[in-house]
Amino acid sequence: KAIINLPATVEHSLPHVFATQIEYMHKNLKYRENTIISIHPHNDRGCGVSDAELGVLAGADRVEGTLFGNGERTGNVDIITLAMNLFSHGVNPQLDFSNMSEISKTYERLTRMKVSPRQPYAGELVFTAFSGSHQDAIAKGMAYREEKKEERWTVPYLPIDPKDVGRTYDKDVIRINSQSGKGGVAFVMDTYFGFKLPKSMHKEFADVIQKISEKQGEVAPDQIMSEFKAHYIDRKEPYHFRRLKVEDLSEEMSESGFDTKIYLTYTFEGNEKTIEAYGNGPIDAVQRGLQAELDMPIKVLDYTEHALQMGSNAQAAAYIHLMDESRGIVTHGVGISSNITRASIRALFSAVNRFIAKEAVKE
Repeated sequence: KAIINLPATVEHSLPHVFATQIEYMHKNLKYRENTIISIHPHNDRGCGVSDAELGVLAGADRVEGTLFGNGERTGNVDIITLAMNLFSHGVNPQLDFSNMSEISKTYERLTRMKVSPRQPYAGELVFTAFSGSHQDAIAKGMAYREEKKEERWTVPYLPIDPKDVGRTYDKDVIRINSQSGKGGVAFVMDTYFGFKLPKSMHKEFADVIQKISEKQGEVAPDQIMSEFKAHYIDRKEPYHFRRLKVEDLSEEMSESGFDTKIYLTYTFEGNEKTIEAYGNGPIDAVQRGLQAELDMPIKVLDYTEHALQMGSNAQAAAYIHLMDESRGIVTHGVGISSNITRASIRALFSAVNRFIAKEAVKE
């Protein structure tokens, strides 16, 4: 067939006007069945892709363009963006962009020009969310897809699945800086390290990371985990939990009216102490024992736990939401152990030590 090339050489017309011109040719050209209408949009007004898409809808058979829009002046239409736009709507462009990173590197090496980090589909940052609201929506979208077993891509703010162009969720989707919110930090802790922070804890820990990001900019996942350990898991002073013995009193009538008795050993500034206490379960008994021993009116508001890894050596993570009723303040504690009871008590001690630290800062 004869190829008739209809260029938008300096992109003089608006995209819909250009498409109307293509439609006129398509409908009125003699021997149309023996011709291929090929359009050649440039990008002088930044509308090369929209010219091409509307032109094809208006009847064009072929588009001439270049990788990343490389061409005269502002360039030709970007074939990659055009093809991936089709792909994002379920149309197979019959071009393989499954390793977009390698294509970008080859382009940069051969042309000695750079692919912008904001380049659609191919840029380093196009699948990256720094904004807290975007991160929250993406995290919820990911969770929804997993929960509902969605086959179609339905995640907000991401027009395609990053895996379709060789990108990964853990490195690309959410990164933390001063724009980020509580949802992004929680997403990183879950995706990278398996800690599913309770919702009540999201803001408390995000505030810690926010202060760091305001000083240094982007915060890497390993640094986030390091701060998490320092503020929660390794918070073992001045009260350091050592041992716990639990007696089940449920089959006998306890004089105290409770079904559990505990013998708790801990150190305070290096000095070992042991206390006995009763309660409805180990956590309640330890909380009551510490409350009496430390003269601190503490109340457990919430408790959650989950496995950190599978297998015989699996560890559990426990989270305690604790209130100091005398001051009306709350905080969280975190403990990990292969024994869920031990993880829970470590979380309780972590929260108590955080209260002590807050009081020291206040003074």
